[in-house]
Amino acid sequence: MTTDLIRVEYAQNGKSKKTNELGMREMQARAYEARGQQYLLLKAPPASGKSRALMFLSLDKLINQGIRKAIVAVPETSIGASFDNTPLSEHGFYADWVVRPEHNLCTPGSEGSDGKIDAFRRFMHRDSTDIADCVLICTHATLRFAFEKLATSEFDDTLLAIDEFHHASADRDNRLGNLLDRLMKHSSAHVVAMTGSYFRGDTVPILLPEDEEKFSRITYTYYEQLNGYEHLRSLGIGYHFYTGRYMSAIKKVLDPDKKTIIHIPNVNSRESTKDKFTEVDQIVDALGTVEKTEPDTGILLVRVEGGKRLRVANLVDDTVERPKVMAYLRKADGYDDIDIIIALGMAKEGFDWPWCEHVLTIGYRNSMTEVVQIIGRATRDAPGKSHAQFTNLIAQPDAEDEDVKFAVNNMLKAITVSLLMEQVMAPNFNFRPRDLGGEAVVDGPGSIEINGIGGNKPSPQVQQALDNSSDILAAFIQQPEAAAAITGTNDPEVMTQAVLTRVIQERCPQLSSEEVENVRMGIATQMALSASGGLFTEDTLPKDAEFITPEPTPEGEDEPPAAPRIIPGKESPGGTGSGEDKRFLQLAGKFVNIEDLNMDLIDRINPFQGAYEILSKSVNAGVLKTIQDEIRGNRVEMTEEEATILWPKIKRFVKEQGRNPSESSPDPVEKRYAECLLWLKKQKRQRTEQAV
Repeated sequence: MTTDLIRVEYAQNGKSKKTNELGMREMQARAYEARGQQYLLLKAPPASGKSRALMFLSLDKLINQGIRKAIVAVPETSIGASFDNTPLSEHGFYADWVVRPEHNLCTPGSEGSDGKIDAFRRFMHRDSTDIADCVLICTHATLRFAFEKLATSEFDDTLLAIDEFHHASADRDNRLGNLLDRLMKHSSAHVVAMTGSYFRGDTVPILLPEDEEKFSRITYTYYEQLNGYEHLRSLGIGYHFYTGRYMSAIKKVLDPDKKTIIHIPNVNSRESTKDKFTEVDQIVDALGTVEKTEPDTGILLVRVEGGKRLRVANLVDDTVERPKVMAYLRKADGYDDIDIIIALGMAKEGFDWPWCEHVLTIGYRNSMTEVVQIIGRATRDAPGKSHAQFTNLIAQPDAEDEDVKFAVNNMLKAITVSLLMEQVMAPNFNFRPRDLGGEAVVDGPGSIEINGIGGNKPSPQVQQALDNSSDILAAFIQQPEAAAAITGTNDPEVMTQAVLTRVIQERCPQLSSEEVENVRMGIATQMALSASGGLFTEDTLPKDAEFITPEPTPEGEDEPPAAPRIIPGKESPGGTGSGEDKRFLQLAGKFVNIEDLNMDLIDRINPFQGAYEILSKSVNAGVLKTIQDEIRGNRVEMTEEEATILWPKIKRFVKEQGRNPSESSPDPVEKRYAECLLWLKKQKRQRTEQAV
């Protein structure tokens, strides 16, 4: 049985699919409002209409802004079809999107061939006022090869649109990133960068900081997209543990009645048997009996238990059959056209199968971008599809296994990716500056109101950092200390104070210490809301609910800083009462009125407590101990920041227990207290020796 780490419910309000008088959906209209900007970064999920948004932007720049040419670069030739001729005027826009056949370079053949490079150069040198002559579609690779044959100045007054922008990076060896940097520094080109992913697959930033500051960001969240669907009502993100080979668990997680994409492990991964063809055969055998292979399409017809016949596509087979299967899938748009797709590296980026309701990924994926893309295959809206499911089948650690460290790391990394997906997919509160007298905005889930220094509005730099909090969260969740928090082996305040502060300082070096703290308080509050299950109204509280009332501050001590104000919205998680109802946040099994919140209370909430609770229920005590022991063996050294946070807790522990914390305690937090005490004594001894 799959354990859902995250389950998100959506309102089915239809907003993301409705169009305005120009034929634009909600996301497209939002992007069009920023059409006058020279540099635009558009972040929006799969199926939100990014391709058409770019058509609207490009045509406006060509017709109204003096741009001479528009170049659309996509990662692979198949995605070029997203930019085929489109009659936009039929739906209210003032022009149609037309691409001449000779200007569509997403055709068979080498992407760096002389023919394609020459066609690109002819396009750049062609002088025409006909809009249909001014648009070219090519791959990232063709763009890179052609760019080397042209002067940078030849891109003056040209729009360059880069689809799947996360393929670029600021790394000096990334040719697409370098190309973009040169264009922005040495030409008057306009740039529209689009991505359906919120993260690169590595830790390298996409843009240099000085380039990134020039971009106006348009963000349409996964939550906005999915909440605005007509049919999809919920999304589950979960995992299932297996022991031995993954084939032993495949039947437990594979439902033949669900339209499913199965991604088998990379052949170089530890989860792989190293024989991808045999793995496919075994998965098909787990489904049922192969009756035949259709000669024209390459589709397998598989008879399953109960007599139902499934249509199965094998995209792992790289023989002559695969082109036939791919050609069939490109045309397959009916519900009964396909049932199961088995893939390895395909059926991810840009692959569209609206009927897909389950994506089963075998083995850990170390790229958050890849996980976002895989989940996106199941989150299309389609009649009769009320739930979408992502399942990660991962190995359960075994203390007797010599690869226990690898298994523990993969398990925890998979869980952290799921936690990050929660920040992307779930209804998060927006950040807004401190209200100085106006009405509070209560649309959507709600807002977190941020104070600046001295209680004034926060600086623009603080607001910008919070608006891009997903980048900070991605870095935060990937910190080594996160594993200890997930397994309950460290104090939550180490994460919410020391680690989060460090990450913000690294990601936003331009911020002052006060601004860093403003950002930290906002993000810690957002994570506390997610980790504690959102807000509760009085009528949704348990009958036996216990309440927390903040204790008075002892004389001589400073008052704890006030938490950012939480303003519930109409779609606030945990209740739909009026804005005047009292709202409560859950903290360690008890409830606190949000009006009584301070940062001391917020910082005590483990941002990963939900993951720990599910993990501890999903594995037996022996496996949990194996995981915790492995984490302790790899624990980062004690830092002064962590010791500063733990010292008051150690003093309180000694006062309450009448003894020092013990290194042999079964409680992992007490063990950490003991380690901290030893570290402090060692530091004191070293200072004494240095003073002599």
